[in-house]
Amino acid sequence: MTTLRFPTEFVWGVATSSYQIEGAALEDGRGESIWDRFSKTPGKVRDGTNGDVACDHYHRFREDIALMKSLGIRHYRFSVAWPRILPAGRGKVNQAGLDFYGRLVDALLEAGIEPFVTLYHWDLPQALQDEGGWAKRSTAEAFAEYAGVVAKFLGSRVKKWITHNEPWCAGILSHQLGIHAPGLKDYRTALAASHHLLLSHGLAVPIIRAASPGAEVGITLNLTPSEPASPSAADHDAARHFDGHFNRWFLDPLFGRRYPVDIVADYIAAGHLPPEGLTVVQPGDFEAIAVKCDFLGINYYNRTVLRSDKVPEAQNEPRQVFLAPEKEWTEMGWEVHPNGLRDTLLRVHLDYRPRKIYVTENGASYSTPPGADGRVKDEQRLAFLRDHFAAAHRAMEAGVPLAGYFVWSLMDNFEWDRGYSQRFGIVWVDYKTQQRIPKDSALWYRGVIAENAVQVP
Repeated sequence: MTTLRFPTEFVWGVATSSYQIEGAALEDGRGESIWDRFSKTPGKVRDGTNGDVACDHYHRFREDIALMKSLGIRHYRFSVAWPRILPAGRGKVNQAGLDFYGRLVDALLEAGIEPFVTLYHWDLPQALQDEGGWAKRSTAEAFAEYAGVVAKFLGSRVKKWITHNEPWCAGILSHQLGIHAPGLKDYRTALAASHHLLLSHGLAVPIIRAASPGAEVGITLNLTPSEPASPSAADHDAARHFDGHFNRWFLDPLFGRRYPVDIVADYIAAGHLPPEGLTVVQPGDFEAIAVKCDFLGINYYNRTVLRSDKVPEAQNEPRQVFLAPEKEWTEMGWEVHPNGLRDTLLRVHLDYRPRKIYVTENGASYSTPPGADGRVKDEQRLAFLRDHFAAAHRAMEAGVPLAGYFVWSLMDNFEWDRGYSQRFGIVWVDYKTQQRIPKDSALWYRGVIAENAVQVP
Protein backbone atom coordinates (compact mmCIF):
# COMPACT_ATOMS: atom_id res chain seq x y z
CA MET A 1 0.00 0.00 0.00
CA THR A 2 1.05 3.57 -0.72
CA THR A 3 0.19 6.45 1.59
CA LEU A 4 -0.98 9.66 -0.09
CA ARG A 5 -0.77 12.55 2.36
CA PHE A 6 -2.76 15.78 2.00
CA PRO A 7 -1.82 19.29 3.17
CA THR A 8 -2.33 20.01 6.86
CA GLU A 9 -5.11 22.53 6.22
CA PHE A 10 -6.97 20.31 3.71
CA VAL A 11 -10.76 20.32 4.22
CA TRP A 12 -12.54 16.96 4.44
CA GLY A 13 -16.32 17.17 4.56
CA VAL A 14 -19.69 15.80 3.57
CA ALA A 15 -22.54 17.43 1.66
CA THR A 16 -26.35 17.40 1.60
CA SER A 17 -29.14 19.61 0.26
CA SER A 18 -32.31 20.96 1.83
CA TYR A 19 -35.06 19.33 -0.22
CA GLN A 20 -33.28 15.98 -0.24
CA ILE A 21 -33.06 15.57 3.54
CA GLU A 22 -35.07 18.10 5.53
CA GLY A 23 -38.69 17.01 5.21
CA ALA A 24 -41.08 19.19 7.25
CA ALA A 25 -42.39 20.48 3.95
CA LEU A 26 -45.54 21.97 5.47
CA GLU A 27 -44.16 23.16 8.81
CA ASP A 28 -43.25 26.51 10.37
CA GLY A 29 -44.37 28.69 7.50
CA ARG A 30 -42.36 27.08 4.70
CA GLY A 31 -43.72 27.91 1.27
CA GLU A 32 -44.17 25.53 -1.65
CA SER A 33 -41.13 24.90 -3.85
CA ILE A 34 -40.98 23.81 -7.46
CA TRP A 35 -39.85 20.39 -6.23
CA ASP A 36 -42.93 20.04 -4.02
CA ARG A 37 -45.07 20.68 -7.09
CA PHE A 38 -42.96 18.62 -9.52
CA SER A 39 -42.53 15.56 -7.31
CA LYS A 40 -46.29 15.33 -6.74
CA THR A 41 -47.04 15.46 -10.45
CA PRO A 42 -47.68 11.88 -11.65
CA GLY A 43 -44.86 10.43 -13.72
CA LYS A 44 -42.18 12.95 -12.78
CA VAL A 45 -40.45 10.89 -10.06
CA ARG A 46 -39.76 7.28 -10.96
CA ASP A 47 -40.93 5.70 -7.71
CA GLY A 48 -43.74 8.19 -7.13
CA THR A 49 -42.21 9.60 -3.94
CA ASN A 50 -41.51 13.14 -2.73
CA GLY A 51 -39.52 15.06 -0.13
CA ASP A 52 -42.30 15.73 2.37
CA VAL A 53 -40.45 13.69 5.03
CA ALA A 54 -37.20 12.57 3.38
CA CYS A 55 -34.65 12.03 6.19
CA ASP A 56 -36.61 14.20 8.65
CA HIS A 57 -33.43 16.22 9.17
CA TYR A 58 -35.50 19.26 10.15
CA HIS A 59 -36.38 17.47 13.40
CA ARG A 60 -33.29 15.27 13.69
CA PHE A 61 -30.50 17.70 12.84
CA ARG A 62 -28.94 17.44 16.32
CA GLU A 63 -28.77 13.67 15.97
CA ASP A 64 -27.22 14.05 12.52
CA ILE A 65 -24.64 16.52 13.81
CA ALA A 66 -23.72 14.14 16.61
CA LEU A 67 -23.31 11.43 13.99
CA MET A 68 -21.01 13.65 11.92
CA LYS A 69 -18.95 14.44 15.00
CA SER A 70 -18.61 10.72 15.79
CA LEU A 71 -17.27 10.21 12.26
CA GLY A 72 -14.67 12.93 12.71
CA ILE A 73 -16.28 15.21 10.12
CA ARG A 74 -15.30 18.84 10.65
CA HIS A 75 -16.84 20.49 7.56
CA TYR A 76 -20.45 20.26 6.44
CA ARG A 77 -21.88 21.62 3.21
CA PHE A 78 -25.65 22.04 3.30
CA SER A 79 -28.18 24.22 1.49
CA VAL A 80 -30.80 26.65 2.70
CA ALA A 81 -34.38 26.19 1.48
CA TRP A 82 -35.37 29.48 -0.14
CA PRO A 83 -39.12 28.88 0.51
CA ARG A 84 -38.43 28.48 4.25
CA ILE A 85 -36.98 31.99 4.32
CA LEU A 86 -39.16 33.84 1.80
CA PRO A 87 -42.27 31.70 1.19
CA ALA A 88 -43.35 33.98 -1.66
CA GLY A 89 -39.79 34.22 -3.01
CA ARG A 90 -39.40 37.85 -1.98
CA GLY A 91 -40.87 40.32 0.47
CA LYS A 92 -42.02 39.02 3.85
CA VAL A 93 -39.40 37.03 5.77
CA ASN A 94 -40.40 33.86 7.61
CA GLN A 95 -38.47 34.19 10.87
CA ALA A 96 -39.15 30.57 11.83
CA GLY A 97 -37.23 29.47 8.76
CA LEU A 98 -34.25 31.66 9.58
CA ASP A 99 -34.31 30.44 13.16
CA PHE A 100 -34.06 26.82 12.03
CA TYR A 101 -30.83 27.52 10.17
CA GLY A 102 -29.60 29.59 13.09
CA ARG A 103 -30.07 26.60 15.38
CA LEU A 104 -28.41 24.32 12.83
CA VAL A 105 -25.35 26.56 12.46
CA ASP A 106 -25.02 27.06 16.22
CA ALA A 107 -25.15 23.29 16.78
CA LEU A 108 -22.54 22.70 14.07
CA LEU A 109 -20.17 25.26 15.55
CA GLU A 110 -20.67 23.83 19.04
CA ALA A 111 -19.68 20.41 17.64
CA GLY A 112 -16.57 21.85 16.01
CA ILE A 113 -17.96 21.50 12.48
CA GLU A 114 -17.56 24.38 10.01
CA PRO A 115 -20.66 25.19 7.93
CA PHE A 116 -20.37 25.68 4.17
CA VAL A 117 -23.71 27.18 3.13
CA THR A 118 -25.18 26.79 -0.35
CA LEU A 119 -27.94 29.29 -1.00
CA TYR A 120 -29.60 27.56 -3.95
CA HIS A 121 -29.84 23.82 -4.48
CA TRP A 122 -32.83 23.87 -6.84
CA ASP A 123 -35.83 24.41 -4.53
CA LEU A 124 -37.11 27.66 -6.07
CA PRO A 125 -40.25 29.04 -4.42
CA GLN A 126 -43.21 27.99 -6.55
CA ALA A 127 -44.57 31.53 -6.29
CA LEU A 128 -41.62 32.75 -8.38
CA GLN A 129 -42.05 29.94 -10.87
CA ASP A 130 -45.65 31.02 -11.30
CA GLU A 131 -44.26 34.39 -12.44
CA GLY A 132 -41.95 32.73 -14.97
CA GLY A 133 -39.16 31.42 -12.74
CA TRP A 134 -35.53 31.60 -13.83
CA ALA A 135 -36.56 32.54 -17.36
CA LYS A 136 -37.40 35.98 -15.92
CA ARG A 137 -34.80 38.56 -14.85
CA SER A 138 -36.91 39.37 -11.79
CA THR A 139 -36.01 35.97 -10.31
CA ALA A 140 -32.31 36.90 -10.37
CA GLU A 141 -33.19 40.07 -8.49
CA ALA A 142 -35.29 38.08 -6.00
CA PHE A 143 -32.34 35.74 -5.42
CA ALA A 144 -30.13 38.70 -4.55
CA GLU A 145 -32.74 39.82 -2.01
CA TYR A 146 -32.92 36.30 -0.54
CA ALA A 147 -29.11 36.03 -0.37
CA GLY A 148 -28.99 39.30 1.55
CA VAL A 149 -31.56 38.13 4.09
CA VAL A 150 -29.72 34.87 4.81
CA ALA A 151 -26.24 36.41 4.82
CA LYS A 152 -27.32 39.16 7.19
CA PHE A 153 -28.76 36.60 9.63
CA LEU A 154 -25.93 34.04 9.47
CA GLY A 155 -23.02 36.18 8.29
CA SER A 156 -21.30 36.49 11.65
CA ARG A 157 -21.26 32.70 12.04
CA VAL A 158 -20.87 31.41 8.48
CA LYS A 159 -17.68 32.23 6.58
CA LYS A 160 -17.99 29.91 3.55
CA TRP A 161 -20.77 30.65 1.05
CA ILE A 162 -21.79 29.03 -2.23
CA THR A 163 -24.36 30.91 -4.29
CA HIS A 164 -25.56 28.13 -6.61
CA ASN A 165 -25.23 24.41 -6.95
CA GLU A 166 -24.92 23.19 -10.55
CA PRO A 167 -26.59 25.89 -12.67
CA TRP A 168 -26.43 23.48 -15.63
CA CYS A 169 -28.93 21.27 -13.83
CA ALA A 170 -31.08 24.18 -12.66
CA GLY A 171 -31.01 25.71 -16.14
CA ILE A 172 -30.62 23.04 -18.82
CA LEU A 173 -31.67 19.76 -17.19
CA SER A 174 -34.75 21.46 -15.77
CA HIS A 175 -35.81 23.66 -18.70
CA GLN A 176 -34.45 21.98 -21.84
CA LEU A 177 -34.61 18.28 -20.98
CA GLY A 178 -37.48 18.51 -18.46
CA ILE A 179 -35.94 15.91 -16.14
CA HIS A 180 -35.90 18.16 -13.06
CA ALA A 181 -38.34 20.75 -11.76
CA PRO A 182 -40.02 22.72 -13.25
CA GLY A 183 -39.93 20.10 -16.01
CA LEU A 184 -39.95 22.34 -19.10
CA LYS A 185 -38.64 21.35 -22.53
CA ASP A 186 -37.77 24.55 -24.35
CA TYR A 187 -34.22 25.36 -25.36
CA ARG A 188 -34.60 29.15 -25.46
CA THR A 189 -36.20 29.13 -22.01
CA ALA A 190 -33.32 26.97 -20.74
CA LEU A 191 -30.70 29.40 -22.04
CA ALA A 192 -32.53 32.38 -20.56
CA ALA A 193 -32.80 30.55 -17.23
CA SER A 194 -29.10 29.69 -17.29
CA HIS A 195 -28.20 33.33 -17.90
CA HIS A 196 -30.35 34.55 -15.04
CA LEU A 197 -28.89 31.92 -12.71
CA LEU A 198 -25.40 33.21 -13.50
CA LEU A 199 -26.55 36.81 -13.22
CA SER A 200 -28.08 36.14 -9.81
CA HIS A 201 -24.75 34.76 -8.65
CA GLY A 202 -23.04 37.94 -9.77
CA LEU A 203 -25.62 40.12 -8.04
CA ALA A 204 -25.44 38.12 -4.79
CA VAL A 205 -21.66 37.91 -4.25
CA PRO A 206 -21.10 41.56 -3.18
CA ILE A 207 -24.24 41.43 -1.03
CA ILE A 208 -22.95 38.34 0.80
CA ARG A 209 -19.52 39.91 1.30
CA ALA A 210 -21.05 43.06 2.76
CA ALA A 211 -23.14 41.03 5.23
CA SER A 212 -20.42 38.52 6.12
CA PRO A 213 -17.09 40.37 6.36
CA GLY A 214 -14.06 38.18 5.76
CA ALA A 215 -16.13 35.37 4.25
CA GLU A 216 -15.15 33.33 1.20
CA VAL A 217 -17.76 33.23 -1.56
CA GLY A 218 -17.93 30.99 -4.62
CA ILE A 219 -20.17 28.96 -6.90
CA THR A 220 -20.37 25.23 -7.63
CA LEU A 221 -20.48 23.80 -11.17
CA ASN A 222 -20.97 20.20 -12.21
CA LEU A 223 -18.25 19.52 -14.76
CA THR A 224 -17.31 16.55 -16.90
CA PRO A 225 -14.49 15.78 -19.33
CA SER A 226 -15.88 15.61 -22.86
CA GLU A 227 -14.19 12.94 -24.99
CA PRO A 228 -14.84 11.70 -28.56
CA ALA A 229 -15.95 8.08 -28.92
CA SER A 230 -13.63 7.60 -31.91
CA PRO A 231 -10.87 9.44 -33.78
CA SER A 232 -13.37 10.65 -36.38
CA ALA A 233 -13.70 14.38 -37.03
CA ALA A 234 -17.44 14.13 -36.45
CA ASP A 235 -17.00 12.64 -32.98
CA HIS A 236 -14.37 15.23 -32.10
CA ASP A 237 -16.82 17.94 -33.12
CA ALA A 238 -19.52 16.32 -30.99
CA ALA A 239 -17.14 16.40 -28.02
CA ARG A 240 -16.34 20.05 -28.70
CA HIS A 241 -20.00 20.96 -28.78
CA PHE A 242 -20.83 19.06 -25.61
CA ASP A 243 -17.91 20.59 -23.75
CA GLY A 244 -19.16 24.02 -24.73
CA HIS A 245 -22.79 23.20 -23.94
CA PHE A 246 -22.05 21.62 -20.55
CA ASN A 247 -18.79 23.12 -19.26
CA ARG A 248 -17.73 26.28 -21.10
CA TRP A 249 -21.23 27.80 -21.21
CA PHE A 250 -20.91 28.33 -17.46
CA LEU A 251 -17.15 28.53 -16.93
CA ASP A 252 -16.46 31.13 -19.60
CA PRO A 253 -18.79 33.90 -18.37
CA LEU A 254 -17.82 33.30 -14.74
CA PHE A 255 -14.20 33.93 -15.68
CA GLY A 256 -14.81 37.00 -17.83
CA ARG A 257 -14.97 35.41 -21.28
CA ARG A 258 -18.69 35.80 -22.00
CA TYR A 259 -20.47 32.92 -23.72
CA PRO A 260 -18.34 30.74 -26.03
CA VAL A 261 -18.62 32.02 -29.60
CA ASP A 262 -18.65 28.55 -31.16
CA ILE A 263 -21.57 27.43 -29.01
CA VAL A 264 -23.57 30.58 -29.65
CA ALA A 265 -23.08 29.84 -33.36
CA ASP A 266 -24.17 26.22 -32.84
CA TYR A 267 -27.32 27.33 -31.02
CA ILE A 268 -28.20 29.85 -33.70
CA ALA A 269 -27.66 27.27 -36.44
CA ALA A 270 -29.88 24.78 -34.60
CA GLY A 271 -32.62 27.35 -34.05
CA HIS A 272 -32.12 27.37 -30.27
CA LEU A 273 -31.29 31.09 -30.41
CA PRO A 274 -32.38 33.83 -32.80
CA PRO A 275 -29.76 35.23 -35.22
CA GLU A 276 -28.98 38.07 -32.80
CA GLY A 277 -28.06 35.59 -30.05
CA LEU A 278 -29.13 35.54 -26.40
CA THR A 279 -31.48 38.50 -26.21
CA VAL A 280 -31.95 38.45 -22.42
CA VAL A 281 -28.42 39.77 -21.91
CA GLN A 282 -28.39 43.41 -20.83
CA PRO A 283 -25.49 45.89 -20.54
CA GLY A 284 -23.42 45.15 -17.45
CA ASP A 285 -24.55 41.53 -17.11
CA PHE A 286 -21.24 39.97 -18.07
CA GLU A 287 -19.33 42.27 -15.74
CA ALA A 288 -21.64 41.26 -12.88
CA ILE A 289 -21.35 37.53 -13.65
CA ALA A 290 -17.55 37.72 -13.74
CA VAL A 291 -17.29 39.08 -10.18
CA LYS A 292 -14.10 37.82 -8.56
CA CYS A 293 -14.77 34.80 -6.35
CA ASP A 294 -12.66 33.23 -3.64
CA PHE A 295 -13.09 29.68 -4.91
CA LEU A 296 -14.78 27.47 -7.47
CA GLY A 297 -16.65 24.38 -6.34
CA ILE A 298 -16.58 21.41 -8.69
CA ASN A 299 -18.98 18.48 -8.57
CA TYR A 300 -17.67 15.44 -10.42
CA TYR A 301 -19.34 12.08 -10.98
CA ASN A 302 -18.33 10.72 -14.40
CA ARG A 303 -16.81 11.54 -17.77
CA THR A 304 -18.84 12.00 -20.96
CA VAL A 305 -17.94 10.22 -24.20
CA LEU A 306 -19.64 11.62 -27.30
CA ARG A 307 -20.70 10.18 -30.61
CA SER A 308 -21.76 12.38 -33.49
CA ASP A 309 -25.22 10.94 -34.10
CA LYS A 310 -27.96 13.05 -32.56
CA VAL A 311 -30.57 12.24 -29.90
CA PRO A 312 -33.97 13.63 -30.99
CA GLU A 313 -35.48 13.51 -27.48
CA ALA A 314 -32.57 15.65 -26.25
CA GLN A 315 -33.33 18.24 -28.96
CA ASN A 316 -30.65 16.81 -31.26
CA GLU A 317 -27.72 16.93 -28.87
CA PRO A 318 -24.86 14.43 -29.53
CA ARG A 319 -25.29 10.92 -28.20
CA GLN A 320 -23.46 9.94 -25.00
CA VAL A 321 -21.92 6.46 -24.80
CA PHE A 322 -19.94 4.46 -22.25
CA LEU A 323 -16.57 2.89 -22.97
CA ALA A 324 -16.38 0.87 -19.74
CA PRO A 325 -18.42 -2.34 -19.30
CA GLU A 326 -21.65 -2.16 -17.30
CA LYS A 327 -20.03 -3.86 -14.30
CA GLU A 328 -17.98 -0.66 -13.89
CA TRP A 329 -21.04 1.59 -13.67
CA THR A 330 -22.72 2.83 -10.52
CA GLU A 331 -26.41 2.13 -9.95
CA MET A 332 -27.21 5.55 -11.42
CA GLY A 333 -25.93 4.13 -14.70
CA TRP A 334 -22.78 6.27 -14.59
CA GLU A 335 -19.38 4.98 -15.60
CA VAL A 336 -16.76 4.93 -12.83
CA HIS A 337 -13.79 6.91 -14.13
CA PRO A 338 -11.56 8.47 -11.42
CA ASN A 339 -9.07 9.88 -13.93
CA GLY A 340 -11.85 12.14 -15.15
CA LEU A 341 -11.67 14.00 -11.84
CA ARG A 342 -7.94 14.57 -12.24
CA ASP A 343 -8.47 15.70 -15.83
CA THR A 344 -11.29 18.07 -14.84
CA LEU A 345 -9.31 19.66 -12.02
CA LEU A 346 -6.26 20.13 -14.24
CA ARG A 347 -8.28 21.55 -17.12
CA VAL A 348 -10.02 24.12 -14.91
CA HIS A 349 -6.76 25.08 -13.22
CA LEU A 350 -4.85 25.51 -16.47
CA ASP A 351 -7.61 27.17 -18.49
CA TYR A 352 -9.30 29.39 -15.89
CA ARG A 353 -6.95 29.75 -12.90
CA PRO A 354 -9.45 29.98 -10.01
CA ARG A 355 -7.84 31.12 -6.78
CA LYS A 356 -8.90 27.97 -4.98
CA ILE A 357 -10.91 24.85 -5.82
CA TYR A 358 -13.06 22.57 -3.71
CA VAL A 359 -14.50 19.26 -4.83
CA THR A 360 -17.94 20.09 -3.46
CA GLU A 361 -19.53 16.77 -4.44
CA ASN A 362 -18.25 13.36 -5.39
CA GLY A 363 -19.79 10.02 -4.58
CA ALA A 364 -21.56 6.96 -5.91
CA SER A 365 -24.93 5.24 -5.69
CA TYR A 366 -24.82 1.65 -4.47
CA SER A 367 -27.77 0.13 -2.63
CA THR A 368 -25.84 -2.32 -0.41
CA PRO A 369 -28.18 -2.99 2.55
CA PRO A 370 -27.31 -3.84 6.16
CA GLY A 371 -26.31 -7.47 6.63
CA ALA A 372 -27.52 -9.83 9.32
CA ASP A 373 -24.97 -8.29 11.67
CA GLY A 374 -26.30 -4.79 10.95
CA ARG A 375 -23.15 -3.80 9.11
CA VAL A 376 -23.31 -2.12 5.69
CA LYS A 377 -20.36 -3.48 3.74
CA ASP A 378 -20.37 -1.00 0.86
CA GLU A 379 -17.06 -2.06 -0.63
CA GLN A 380 -17.81 -0.54 -4.05
CA ARG A 381 -18.39 2.93 -2.60
CA LEU A 382 -15.27 2.69 -0.46
CA ALA A 383 -13.19 1.78 -3.54
CA PHE A 384 -14.86 4.54 -5.55
CA LEU A 385 -13.98 7.19 -2.98
CA ARG A 386 -10.45 5.87 -2.44
CA ASP A 387 -9.68 5.95 -6.16
CA HIS A 388 -11.18 9.44 -6.60
CA PHE A 389 -9.25 10.76 -3.59
CA ALA A 390 -6.10 9.40 -5.24
CA ALA A 391 -7.02 11.12 -8.52
CA ALA A 392 -7.48 14.40 -6.68
CA HIS A 393 -4.09 13.92 -5.04
CA ARG A 394 -2.48 13.45 -8.46
CA ALA A 395 -4.07 16.71 -9.60
CA MET A 396 -2.66 18.50 -6.57
CA GLU A 397 0.80 17.12 -7.32
CA ALA A 398 0.44 18.72 -10.76
CA GLY A 399 -0.24 22.11 -9.17
CA VAL A 400 -4.02 22.28 -8.80
CA PRO A 401 -4.96 24.52 -5.82
CA LEU A 402 -7.41 22.00 -4.37
CA ALA A 403 -8.35 23.05 -0.84
CA GLY A 404 -10.93 20.45 0.14
CA TYR A 405 -13.20 17.55 -0.71
CA PHE A 406 -16.86 17.00 0.20
CA VAL A 407 -18.27 13.49 -0.14
CA TRP A 408 -21.77 13.22 -1.54
CA SER A 409 -23.58 12.42 0.55
CA LEU A 410 -23.68 12.29 4.32
CA MET A 411 -26.70 10.01 4.16
CA ASP A 412 -29.07 8.31 1.78
CA ASN A 413 -31.75 10.75 0.65
CA PHE A 414 -34.32 11.78 -1.94
CA GLU A 415 -32.47 11.57 -5.24
CA TRP A 416 -34.60 13.97 -7.30
CA ASP A 417 -36.31 12.30 -10.29
CA ARG A 418 -35.06 8.90 -9.04
CA GLY A 419 -36.86 9.26 -5.69
CA TYR A 420 -35.55 6.95 -2.98
CA SER A 421 -34.34 4.30 -5.44
CA GLN A 422 -30.72 5.52 -5.29
CA ARG A 423 -28.48 5.52 -2.22
CA PHE A 424 -25.49 7.87 -2.28
CA GLY A 425 -24.98 8.11 1.48
CA ILE A 426 -22.05 6.98 3.55
CA VAL A 427 -24.74 6.57 6.21
CA TRP A 428 -27.65 4.18 5.62
CA VAL A 429 -31.13 5.59 6.27
CA ASP A 430 -34.11 3.37 7.01
CA TYR A 431 -36.85 5.64 5.71
CA LYS A 432 -39.57 3.91 7.75
CA THR A 433 -37.85 4.17 11.12
CA GLN A 434 -35.36 6.99 10.29
CA GLN A 435 -32.58 4.86 11.78
CA ARG A 436 -29.08 5.90 10.66
CA ILE A 437 -26.31 3.31 10.26
CA PRO A 438 -22.79 4.42 9.30
CA LYS A 439 -21.63 2.27 6.39
CA ASP A 440 -18.15 0.81 6.11
CA SER A 441 -17.27 3.71 3.80
CA ALA A 442 -18.11 6.16 6.60
CA LEU A 443 -15.91 4.32 9.08
CA TRP A 444 -13.11 4.22 6.52
CA TYR A 445 -13.59 7.93 5.79
CA ARG A 446 -13.23 8.65 9.50
CA GLY A 447 -9.76 7.13 9.28
CA VAL A 448 -8.87 9.18 6.19
CA ILE A 449 -9.84 12.37 8.00
CA ALA A 450 -7.96 11.41 11.16
CA GLU A 451 -4.78 10.56 9.24
CA ASN A 452 -5.26 13.23 6.55
CA ALA A 453 -4.06 10.55 4.19
CA VAL A 454 -5.34 7.81 1.89
CA GLN A 455 -3.93 4.31 1.59
CA VAL A 456 -4.02 3.06 -2.02
CA PRO A 457 -2.85 -0.21 -3.57
